[in-house]
Amino acid sequence: MNAPSIRPAPALIEPEAAFPRAVRTVQPSLDMLRDVEVEVTLEIGRKRMRIGDLLKLGAGQTLELDKAAGEPLEIMVNGRVIGRGEAIVVGDRYALRITEIVAPKGDGQ
Repeated sequence: MNAPSIRPAPALIEPEAAFPRAVRTVQPSLDMLRDVEVEVTLEIGRKRMRIGDLLKLGAGQTLELDKAAGEPLEIMVNGRVIGRGEAIVVGDRYALRITEIVAPKGDGQ
């Protein structure tokens, strides 16, 4: 009687090797998002007031904001805070020196 022959188990194939195009489609690179435009807003401060008081404002009057001088300004993309910085002047234009990038919240928002 012949002894049964033992065959080696087939090697497991990594999904990336078997389906390289499919894996790239499921996990796209951020490179494809580089040309997407978003609105970036730098918020200096806010003030809440009545419409009647707003209508009384005229040229030369001062509107005091809620943010203290020297306090970091918020950098917002599409309404969401992504960082903070300080106002500077570059030539004859305002600019913002980034001092902090805010980590995304893990709550799905």
